[in-house]
Amino acid sequence: MENIHPIFDTVLQREEKEALLKQKSVVVWMVGLSGSGKSTIARALERKLHESGRLTQLLDGDNMRTGLNNNLGFSEADRTENLRRSAEAAKLFLNCGIVTICSFISPVAEVREQAKNIIGEKDFLELSVKCSFDACAKRDVKGLYKKALNGEIKNFTGLDAPFEVPENPWLEVDTEKQSLEECVDIIYRELSRKTDYRQ
Repeated sequence: MENIHPIFDTVLQREEKEALLKQKSVVVWMVGLSGSGKSTIARALERKLHESGRLTQLLDGDNMRTGLNNNLGFSEADRTENLRRSAEAAKLFLNCGIVTICSFISPVAEVREQAKNIIGEKDFLELSVKCSFDACAKRDVKGLYKKALNGEIKNFTGLDAPFEVPENPWLEVDTEKQSLEECVDIIYRELSRKTDYRQ
């Protein structure tokens, strides 16, 4: 590390970019089981923010694993590294003044705390997408639950790998009780206040 000389303090600062974009940047970190509705909500939320004039970036778990994180598996160490890299990527977009939506299972509090420490507590908005394991298994949009329940996938989150429900999230939506439109409207309303440049 002795030959590394960061120039963070001499490059254009986030505030200058926010002024150009006329928005405040934050990171929305969506947490939930596979199939809970994270990606569906994230896509709809990004579209609504875009239509309202916000510049956004969506970082989705599967997308990250096909690119930046394509050398990682699903061991505990690799899952932790996957989220660490994803948080570092989110921080880059945050510093560009961009409203960044992250859709990751993020199964345990420890890895979410790591992401929050990388991004910064005041800019890290933890969003809990609530949905029971049974409801996700019934949806089984990717066919993963069937494989996991048949023993074809090991260390499956919520089954034989832990999932810790966020205790004090910034916001929670329940996709078993609320429609997609209701979930997106709730998030959009609260997020609009956070990203309003006039505040």
